Amino acid sequence: MIELEGVPELIDPVMVAAFEGWNDAGDAASTAVAHLDREWKGEVFAALDAEDYYDFQVNRPTVWLDNGVRKITWPTTRLSVVRVGGDKPRDLVLVRGIEPSMRWRSFCNELLGFAHELGVEMVVVLGALLGDTPHTRPVPVSGVTSDPDLARTMDLEETRYEGPTGIVGILQEACTHAGVPAVSLWAAVPHYVSQPPNPKATLALLNRLEDLIGLRIPLGELPEDARAWQLGVDQLAAEDSEVAEYVQTLEEARDTAELPEASGEAIAREFERYLRRREPGSAPPPGGHATESGDATYLRDTSSGRTRPPKPVRPEAGPGQPGGPGQSGGPGQQDPVKPPSDGPDDRSGDSRAGDSGTADNRPDDEPDGDGPDSGPADGDGADGPHSQD
Repeated sequence: MIELEGVPELIDPVMVAAFEGWNDAGDAASTAVAHLDREWKGEVFAALDAEDYYDFQVNRPTVWLDNGVRKITWPTTRLSVVRVGGDKPRDLVLVRGIEPSMRWRSFCNELLGFAHELGVEMVVVLGALLGDTPHTRPVPVSGVTSDPDLARTMDLEETRYEGPTGIVGILQEACTHAGVPAVSLWAAVPHYVSQPPNPKATLALLNRLEDLIGLRIPLGELPEDARAWQLGVDQLAAEDSEVAEYVQTLEEARDTAELPEASGEAIAREFERYLRRREPGSAPPPGGHATESGDATYLRDTSSGRTRPPKPVRPEAGPGQPGGPGQSGGPGQQDPVKPPSDGPDDRSGDSRAGDSGTADNRPDDEPDGDGPDSGPADGDGADGPHSQD
């Protein structure tokens, strides 16, 4: 039995989770949860035992000084609760950690135990993967679920993926088998500029999450960071004519695929978000209410600040070829990619429906390969196209 002393009864709680590593290209998903925690001033109320789930030779602990006292931060998964104020207050249970190295079933069961005790109504898991998508276009974000009823009622895609998966896919299936509604939101990060951070992908995930759970999320400096990131990548890509030509090829393929969707529902969705953000009194109050129990002084948020966008990788291998998307490379892996002679390989499957339309060849479940700082994962390796979850 999980005892949560000091945590009040929650109001319509939704659990939002993200994990660094294989499922987190450009650190877009984990940064999104960190943004929610920071904007609503969440405080950690629980942390999973690192000994049970992590290989410390892969994800090493760090030593730091606190007023001259040496302390250790262990790789783990932390949970916090934030209360979002307004006319209809609601609580979020934020889960942020690293993809575990072992005992995935026990890991998911422990998170589900917290969800049960807190009365969580739905679990939303955020992820990001590498895709054949140009940095100059809106980031494609797709929502998938294993629940056919949830897919119909929330306008989501029902996953049909078969193949290797990461902790995002495992947690979603665990929720489904436990009778807890679960959704995965995936952002496609351009594979030719996959190094973190990617504020544009983080912003796209938060916008889609906002639509899904019906809360207005304070975005802070993210829109400005996203614009600066795109301008920086524009300038760096312009220095290499081969990369610039490849980006233009991706733009043409993306625009052609989205042309039928460039009206009606997509435009209405964007206009509704525009109106919501300008409704008087709709903004949540600054900060939020968080609860904490237990001693969590050994934990520390080590998230870094903004950095200059990295130089795009010079193309050398085509999508669908060894070293390119759809092979052993995965979210956050920085293998170079060469523009194919006849345009992007349509088998890639890493481009998906976004806030502004439907991208070409949407995958059904899990991204390929290893993400930044990822530990060993079950089924880690070549994944093939059409992967997400």
